[in-house]
Amino acid sequence: MARQDEIPDHGPVRTCIGCRTRAAKRELLRVTAGSDANGQPAVVPDPTATAPGRGAHLHPTGECYDLAVRRKAFPRALRLGTGLPAAPVGDYLDSMTVNDPPRNRSNSS
Repeated sequence: MARQDEIPDHGPVRTCIGCRTRAAKRELLRVTAGSDANGQPAVVPDPTATAPGRGAHLHPTGECYDLAVRRKAFPRALRLGTGLPAAPVGDYLDSMTVNDPPRNRSNSS
């Protein structure tokens, strides 16, 4: 958990659904419920933070993504009854960091 003196005193603050630490909104990636490339419902990245509807925030790192998938935080944060695949978020993070090895997303929900 971030110490009180580490949290910015100006601007919006959000909690990462992966590591559960607070950070400035500009440091986090917003995700929403949407559609993947095939038109199927999925959790999708919203890097511009302009998509309508409920969103959740995540540090744009593989570690926080993996924690969020393992904890099933995406459906809970987006208030969805059933789990949606979060693979589009993982693909987006992989495209941002070419040096990181791809993660196993076989059970992403």
